[in-house]
Amino acid sequence: MRLPLRGLPPGIWVLGFGSLFMDMSSELVHSLLPVFMTSVLGASMVTIGLIEGMAEAAAAITKVFSGALSDYLARRKLLLVLGYGLAAITKPVFPLATSAGWVFWARFVDRIGKGIRGAPRDALVADITPAALRGAAYGLRQALDSVGAFAGPLLALAGMALFDNDIRTVLWAAVLPAAVAVVLLAMGVREPEAARAQATRRAALRLADAWQLGWIFWLVVSLGAVFSLARFSEAFLLLRAQSVGLAVAYVPVVMVVMNVVYAAAAYPAGLAADRFSRRKLLLAGLAVLVLADVVLALAVKPWEVLSGAVLWGLHMALTQGLLSKLVADTAPAPLRGTAFGIFNLVSGVALLLASVIAGMLWQRVGVAATFFAGAGFATAAAIGILAYRTKPRPA
Repeated sequence: MRLPLRGLPPGIWVLGFGSLFMDMSSELVHSLLPVFMTSVLGASMVTIGLIEGMAEAAAAITKVFSGALSDYLARRKLLLVLGYGLAAITKPVFPLATSAGWVFWARFVDRIGKGIRGAPRDALVADITPAALRGAAYGLRQALDSVGAFAGPLLALAGMALFDNDIRTVLWAAVLPAAVAVVLLAMGVREPEAARAQATRRAALRLADAWQLGWIFWLVVSLGAVFSLARFSEAFLLLRAQSVGLAVAYVPVVMVVMNVVYAAAAYPAGLAADRFSRRKLLLAGLAVLVLADVVLALAVKPWEVLSGAVLWGLHMALTQGLLSKLVADTAPAPLRGTAFGIFNLVSGVALLLASVIAGMLWQRVGVAATFFAGAGFATAAAIGILAYRTKPRPA
């Protein structure tokens, strides 16, 4: 299979490296945050699940408005840079936090920033990429994003060793890569002039526009929601590693392992989405997620949790770029931002529900119940895909 890297627009690389640096910053924080909240701030498992779920839901809700606004203005870069900027200014708050409330508000604003940038960025990828290469474009951006996602925990590991497990000091290292991401995107992103010239400015943003997206798009939205129910916050992977005896200083290894696999597999998976059966790829991703959940539920040693993280990363690679491609392929070009916003809103609400359920199951039933529930949702999604066949309309 030929890898068409040279055929991808330069803007995809800029967006990818912007994601790399921001994810390096964010994942450095996230790889330490669950342990920081429990061991330093004294937060409960339910509190962590609620904070993670509400933060991600806030991001998803914001994506609806930012996506629709980017369609209306036919300007995606402004919202893109604003979103990355908000995420960057929250990074100093984490090491300064003295309570779970501080963490909640920092996570909330950080995820608002993610929400503002997410739908315009995903729509911009489709705007600047030929339809035949969209899977590869989403795969490459996600692969670079995932490089940052494992570089961040690696920095966390190095910082914990260097600063004798002083989590607050290590969290300060997240500030610089976040600033680099904002500068890179502000200077390097160019919007397609042709798309802006063809865009029609509407007198107002209308809720009725959502119904122009078509039933196949709404089917993709429903599928994304079920995927989110099956895949709760990754904070529980970190806490699972700690529960089997992995030392606090080495907990970020879980995110490193997961994201190395994610980064390595995302681009090939994106190429496969351009060339092979999307239905089979989705089923393969769900099968891998079920296996990951079972491994994590039954784990009693750190290496078993790391094995589950490998499978989790492979599942993400197989499904996340593909779901983005399905949204881009089923939405009309003038409504792509709105489409990505709606998709992420529904998925985010499902993620909130999944994370709260995961926290409650962990605290009230047991660790294994959290992951067996995830496996159950993934199995239900697979049954739904097997029972229903459809094809997205051509872009």
